[in-house]
Amino acid sequence: MRRKLALFIKAANGAAVPLSRTKQVHARLLLASPSISDDLRLLLLRSYAAGGDFTSAHHLLDGAPRPASALLYNAVIRAHARRLDLPSALTLFASMRRSATPPDAHTFACLLRACADSSCPGTAKIVHGIASSSGISSHPVVSSALVSAYSKFLLVDSARHVFDGLHEPDLVLWNSMMSGYGYMEMWLDGLQLFSAMRRAGEEPDGYSMVSLVSSFCHRQALAFGQAVHGVCIKGGYDSGHHVRSALVTMYFRCGCMESGQNLFADLQDADLVTWSSLITGQLQTGKCDESFDLFRQMCYSGRRPDSILVASLLSACASTATISCSMEIHCYAVRLGVDKDIKVSCSLIDAYAKCGFAELGYLVFRQTAKKNSVMYNMVISNLGSHGFAMKAIQVHDEMVRDKLRPDSATFSALLAACCHSGLLDEGWKLFRRMRDEFHVVVQMEHYVYMVRLLATFNQLKEAYDLIQTMPMAPDCGVWGALLWGCCVHRDSTLGRVVAEKLSEFYPDKTAYKIMLSNLYASQEMWWDAEEVRAEMFKEGMHKNTGISWVGEVRK
Repeated sequence: MRRKLALFIKAANGAAVPLSRTKQVHARLLLASPSISDDLRLLLLRSYAAGGDFTSAHHLLDGAPRPASALLYNAVIRAHARRLDLPSALTLFASMRRSATPPDAHTFACLLRACADSSCPGTAKIVHGIASSSGISSHPVVSSALVSAYSKFLLVDSARHVFDGLHEPDLVLWNSMMSGYGYMEMWLDGLQLFSAMRRAGEEPDGYSMVSLVSSFCHRQALAFGQAVHGVCIKGGYDSGHHVRSALVTMYFRCGCMESGQNLFADLQDADLVTWSSLITGQLQTGKCDESFDLFRQMCYSGRRPDSILVASLLSACASTATISCSMEIHCYAVRLGVDKDIKVSCSLIDAYAKCGFAELGYLVFRQTAKKNSVMYNMVISNLGSHGFAMKAIQVHDEMVRDKLRPDSATFSALLAACCHSGLLDEGWKLFRRMRDEFHVVVQMEHYVYMVRLLATFNQLKEAYDLIQTMPMAPDCGVWGALLWGCCVHRDSTLGRVVAEKLSEFYPDKTAYKIMLSNLYASQEMWWDAEEVRAEMFKEGMHKNTGISWVGEVRK
């Protein structure tokens, strides 16, 4: 009976077994014998972890005879990592180190992959240090994970340092290192590494060619990209969809549209990746109408777009401010069921706002169940720039109620909204809450908005006093906002002081001298205005002559 149960779990590989069935199997094993062998314990533990029942998985791990096998720890750590629960994986790793079970190479590799997936370069460096002190960092599995993680973090120097320390890197390591250069678009380094790999006697595969081709992104690299394309044809690597997709993208990124289109046309049955490469290639070259036509052709061919492609098209709608295309893609996203995806929702909100329909974007926001800080900040900024400052403040309050912590970008958007709508009291409240309640470090742009807001209401002295309390030296944006207020309210005395500050720190800026001259002229201080103009002329500065297209149109 135990043999049949073990074979049942093995056949399902743990992950395909429903939790209810796993518990039944577990109960029958306990009835057969109070003690469970390590291999059966491992299979049950993997099944629980794959199903998300970490309580039962940890219970099995805690009940294992000491010292517990590293395989048991690794199974739970891997399950947490796959769910991007890096803190839980690290906690279990620390518990493993405290016990008598030393982590093995697969433990470190799993943690490094989790760090890469969670975008935690600092944590990856700590894990790397522990692996080095344990003498496992040179293991091929760990080295491959290190190179891959550092490459994803765009830390190609660190990845190359690990790679150069290996005596005989395998093909996976060569490909990981080339992928790092591909991420950074360092095509010359990628070519040199590819040549070194060939000299070392390592035969490339399709993934090698994709990693290399991905680094070509400039017109000056086109000739090298064409040469690599020839290598792909000669070696038969271009038969794979992923290689052909990378080649199509490479030609578009290098500005060779005709070759990219011809390569695409030769494909008998283009998959979604290749279609996406062609469409995004058109988007990157500014041909938005062509990309929309290709998207329609892809849909007519029966290919189902994913959320990433839909989000890319919506970004193009935002850049062209085309409301009809935005609404068309929105409807299609609803039919596909990807409109609730966080990437698509953010792109929809941005597209509607760029087209001048911020309230439609707000409706998308309201219909999105799971919201993150990026979405909240985007909605606040869009509402504020369209004059809905009070609604933007309400969204901020909702963000706090959802237990999402506002950051520097949140308050920049809120203060900009207050400036746009002239809400001085609300601006002061938000400025104080930012410092006192949320402990957000006040940046230069926050002071610019507050000075501008105070200057709008002719509170020029208060604005000047606020500048004096700044913990950092004010830049031209802060002083320029105050000078603008002096011009609006015709305060030539303070305006002269601010202009002197600007002249002292930014002697090459001409805009403030023009503003000061106009300020003097508005007060009929012609002598002072002429003196500023003469100073500009002596320094080689000049104001562009104003022109109008009205006369040209009438002609």
